[in-house]
Amino acid sequence: MHENARDWGATFRGHLKTHKTVEGTKLQLVSDVGRTSAVVVSTLMEAWGVVQGGLVADGTVKDILYGLPVGLNKLDDLSALHAEMTRYGGTVRILLDHLDQVKFLEEYEKKQEHPKKWSAFIKMNGGLKRAGILPEPVSFKAFMRRVFASSAISVFGFYTHAGYSYGSTSLEEATSYLTGEVRLTNDAAAMAIEVLAESGNRQVDNQSFVLSVGSTPTALSATAEAKLKVTSTLNGTLELHTGNYTMLDLQQVHTTLIGRPQISQKVLATVISYYPGRGSDGQDEAMCDAGAIAMSKDTGRIPGFGEVVGKSWKLGRISQEHGILIQVPPDPESGRTNPTLKIGDTIEIVGQHACLIAAAYPWYYIIDSDEGGDKVVDIWVPWKGW
Repeated sequence: MHENARDWGATFRGHLKTHKTVEGTKLQLVSDVGRTSAVVVSTLMEAWGVVQGGLVADGTVKDILYGLPVGLNKLDDLSALHAEMTRYGGTVRILLDHLDQVKFLEEYEKKQEHPKKWSAFIKMNGGLKRAGILPEPVSFKAFMRRVFASSAISVFGFYTHAGYSYGSTSLEEATSYLTGEVRLTNDAAAMAIEVLAESGNRQVDNQSFVLSVGSTPTALSATAEAKLKVTSTLNGTLELHTGNYTMLDLQQVHTTLIGRPQISQKVLATVISYYPGRGSDGQDEAMCDAGAIAMSKDTGRIPGFGEVVGKSWKLGRISQEHGILIQVPPDPESGRTNPTLKIGDTIEIVGQHACLIAAAYPWYYIIDSDEGGDKVVDIWVPWKGW
């Protein structure tokens, strides 16, 4: 991913929400191609895990973005995190997408002995309707006027996430989503510059804005060729963010941007019962001890809740603690050709959405492909909670 960011002409910010570990963070931030010290987290437990894991003290992480629009109930914790990061020359950044957030940040800082300015990305809504501001010129410029006038905020840049890119089925389609992310944040930066030019204080936030874009499909499509499709003059510097790529899953397989051998997560389960001919088409079914808690209930364009590695079976139905395995036609292309399954077998299941699957487990067994076979070379313990 560092190579993609470099070739595309961007810096890189690693999202930690998938693996949530010290070890995984180090692998995300330092590679043979380059290094970055910027991360984004989805929970404050992840942020504190970075700090308590020694990654701030040793300089591995210097920039933590809390990846949800900032909540009033999080300010004490974020302030404590900010103070800890500042001790080591680091920073904490936040996301804004509503003027009430600006108001309560100002009110909060007025009560502090040493008021500070929060470094903030403005979260842009690119159509996913998860979070963010729509780039409608009149309302957006009014929003930026208020933000620029705030004593509690310093605008660092503009941030978006093309979650809809998970529906991509080709490199070209993913690249078009990536270009759209750039267009959205770049247009926002252009309007912000217009607001600054009209204001009486043109020195406020006069640094180059950061245009932060990315999802795993769009980040996988970020190449030197993709950069040629960005034809507009940029009103800032590009930053690429992504996190699922560290594990990958069936949702990413559907995009065609990765193959099954690249997926690095699988769940071990045991076949606990078998039902010959019970399937709707007369095929056999079986039961395993991995259900919704083990695999999540997320689905994708590939049918089912998971695929059994090497076997012509899929996880077709799930309850809380068990799943129903269904026979499927052999698929030589994916290597799933063995129809044999019996009670007591240990099977490996690759699920739909690695981020939710990994969140269920108190530890991960790490297998190094260079060591061969199923040899466990390490155990990683993820950060849990919020």
